[in-house]
Amino acid sequence: MFGKIIVVATLVAIVYNLGAGLYFMMVDNGGSGRTVAALTRRIGLSVALILFVMLCIALGWIQPHGVGR
Repeated sequence: MFGKIIVVATLVAIVYNLGAGLYFMMVDNGGSGRTVAALTRRIGLSVALILFVMLCIALGWIQPHGVGR
């Protein structure tokens, strides 16, 4: 259950940073680095989430569902 909460919270943070990047891109007109910072955080969170899921599968905390086998 704890792993699911972490995954959902990370997905919410990813979507928030994507929206923040869009907002800063529209408001700042390229005047600051806030757009780049928001999108960099989004990429970092995405990579961290993928690595977390891989770690959980490797340790046996979660089981892949096996669709397509």
